Amino acid sequence: MNIAISPTQVEPTRLPITDHAGLRAPLRDANLPTLLMIYTAYSGDRAYLDSFAPYLTALYTAEMPSNVPDAMAEDLRSRLFTMLTAPTPPAEPNPDPEFVRHMMSVGVGEEVAAELVPVLYDQMGFVPPVPRKQIAGRKMPASDFDVLVIGGGMSGIAAGIKLAEAGYSYTIVEKNADLGGTWYENRYPGVGVDTPSHFYSYSFELNPEWSHYHPKGQEIQEYLTSVADRHGVRANVIFNTRVKGAVWDAAARKWRVQLQDQGGGSSEKIVSAVLLAHGVLNRWSMPKIAGLENFEGPVMHSAGWDASVDLKGRKVALIGTGASAAQIAPAIADQVDQLTIFQRSKHWVLNNPDINVGVNENVRFALRNIPHYKEWFRFRVYWFTGDGLYGNVKMEADWPNQDVSISRQNDAVRNYALQYINAKLANRPDLIAKMTPDYPIFGKRIVLDADGGWLDMLVKPNVALEDRPIDHVEKDAVVLKDGTRIEADVLALATGFDIAKVVGDLEIVGEGGCRIQEDWGEDDPRSYLGVMAPGYPNLFLILGPNSAPNHAAGVNMVMEAQINWMIETLDLMVAEGARRVEPTILAYERWNADVEAQMAQMIWSHPKAKSYYLNSKGRNIISCPFRLADYWSWTRHPRREDLKLDA
Repeated sequence: MNIAISPTQVEPTRLPITDHAGLRAPLRDANLPTLLMIYTAYSGDRAYLDSFAPYLTALYTAEMPSNVPDAMAEDLRSRLFTMLTAPTPPAEPNPDPEFVRHMMSVGVGEEVAAELVPVLYDQMGFVPPVPRKQIAGRKMPASDFDVLVIGGGMSGIAAGIKLAEAGYSYTIVEKNADLGGTWYENRYPGVGVDTPSHFYSYSFELNPEWSHYHPKGQEIQEYLTSVADRHGVRANVIFNTRVKGAVWDAAARKWRVQLQDQGGGSSEKIVSAVLLAHGVLNRWSMPKIAGLENFEGPVMHSAGWDASVDLKGRKVALIGTGASAAQIAPAIADQVDQLTIFQRSKHWVLNNPDINVGVNENVRFALRNIPHYKEWFRFRVYWFTGDGLYGNVKMEADWPNQDVSISRQNDAVRNYALQYINAKLANRPDLIAKMTPDYPIFGKRIVLDADGGWLDMLVKPNVALEDRPIDHVEKDAVVLKDGTRIEADVLALATGFDIAKVVGDLEIVGEGGCRIQEDWGEDDPRSYLGVMAPGYPNLFLILGPNSAPNHAAGVNMVMEAQINWMIETLDLMVAEGARRVEPTILAYERWNADVEAQMAQMIWSHPKAKSYYLNSKGRNIISCPFRLADYWSWTRHPRREDLKLDA
């Protein structure tokens, strides 16, 4: 596969950079390994690249001080300054793929396998894909082949863009008044993403303007809507409307989709295919606590936060200690009179010094103006927050301490987390006992923290962490099992989402009257590749069963891969003149057998790893047990033998 950078496939050159004075500060502040990649790509100087190898290690933070000697660092900056400002710009880089692989390996301080280079190119955005409508010899879909997309969040927006690029007509049905999905809905104090900004974005729409290395909620919403508007997505959206169900019409080879608007009016759309892109983080999980309905003050789920509620000087009871709670609590602790946090289960807390760090203007200048800086920086972010973390969740069969860790890498991260917890809470042994889990780290979703965040907040005098179980709620208090009564003016519920029912409350009736709610029951969904299920032709899933990347960042990458697979499959239908497609039973059974075999080797099968990833029978229905790179590879093109296509 030729994956070298072609001058015809990259954005027009921005060289030379004429703002000489403005360039010097960005070169000083920019990530040094990223600058090295850019210089090497243009110069092809392998010896110079290799001279940096002893100083570049497999450690990552966005602004980590470099181990490179000052003289070498200044020499690199000087060389790059001369290259970027030369009156005659250098030719666009077109390095050999093996040389690119070597560059990557030096840049991250560890070996990058050749098999990973294609996926890295895809995610770096170096080689934008040719729009499908421009592919010579490709058969275009008929004008009446239309796709209905359920949900206008990150995946729905991307689906609309890619469907349009492929020549398919589409409609997005969105229950809210605007696009953005979870980032439109989630407006609680401190809302943000664990994934770094420069990876949590579309590979085809890299954003040099992120204000923080980890994005905050409003900024993500603005990014998504700006991308949607740039691609004309909004014109294809039906807002303020819910999909109530869909019935497969076998004779017509169409889906009959029932819609309901805000006023209760019903309508029907008849479409060739349906993409379920409504996400898994939109069905609130309410705690089953007796008397909750009797509380007389405001009761707010994190996803339904009421910003009009004034918390100043009030007693707030926050139920939950997961990722949302760890963002909400530090954001409100200094406003409230008393904050009591009720811990239902322990979560590992991991120090990430970038979590609240802003991207300074000099770095944004580099991202905007230095050719390929944003692509190479994204590569670095992906490498250290993606499959490089796979060793944390893959069991080593002969690892000796399986009660507390499952591999050498997992044990090292556990010790790193323990050191952070013990250091931060050194004067509070009671909190150390409450906060230290007894299961291996990554057995359930971790909490990322940094100075001034979650653990620092817990030691404030007006904050209490309560791990005694709750018995019931009264009109103005939370009452514990031992009878302790904790007064509260406001209840904040950081209790997550109901993700076991992948299709939510949708009534989906497939071939021969089969019903997906009955096939999957309350919490036992299965699929083929996380994207389709037998018996439900032309119905595609985003983040279907066992396709979530729970070992790493990358939900955006999986979503893009699944959309690619859907459109490749639609193209296969069009090419063969078919009107219906579904996976074969054999392919479905093989995929699920492969998932279960691999899952047995993963941390989520550890006897102490109890989390929302597991259904009531203890089966992990959420996590993909394979590497991101493997899943990306499997979703490049559909396996024809795995599909049943009919006219």
